[in-house]
Amino acid sequence: MSDYHALEFGTFVDDQGTVHSMVRSSAVAAVPQAKAAAEAYGREVRFDFLDDSAVHWMLFQRREDTEKAGLLGCLFTVPLFVFGAGAWPFWDLVASQKSRQFQIAFIVAEALILCALIVGAYLVRRRSLLDPVVRNVRCRARLYRKIVGIARKGGADIPRLYPYYGMYATSRKFFHEAPDRPVPERHKEVH
Repeated sequence: MSDYHALEFGTFVDDQGTVHSMVRSSAVAAVPQAKAAAEAYGREVRFDFLDDSAVHWMLFQRREDTEKAGLLGCLFTVPLFVFGAGAWPFWDLVASQKSRQFQIAFIVAEALILCALIVGAYLVRRRSLLDPVVRNVRCRARLYRKIVGIARKGGADIPRLYPYYGMYATSRKFFHEAPDRPVPERHKEVH
């Protein structure tokens, strides 16, 4: 889903592609500890966690990032699985019956292919892993998850797994100098 305006306000898409209702900021603000955390974290990362529109846009951006990573992950996981897990049956059925030179060549070729796939996946993904704008979205999403957890523990009616996504390894550092992505304007229909 790459069109922000096609998504109904107050809903977001999780990692599995399921649409969920967003918990309103009023539910978070009703718990004093969660409201204090939202304000403190908001100052830390230049974000208003109590603004439904801002949170909706952040969750959309986070989903876009996950979607791109998922597609790349699939493109690299299939060959990695074929050359990684597929090497053992080939070894048992074919290579173990061949000469010592063939076995050594097979092991070397297999190691080179696997290393090339891993390095290729890293290089393709490296740009977004280092992009400060994307990393800021991940950082905000991580903090939002913390805030929602505080609100849930404080008695807010929030589903246990909300916001229905995992954590990012590259979400620890916030880049204050990085700009925010603007919310795209709605396309006007021409008659």
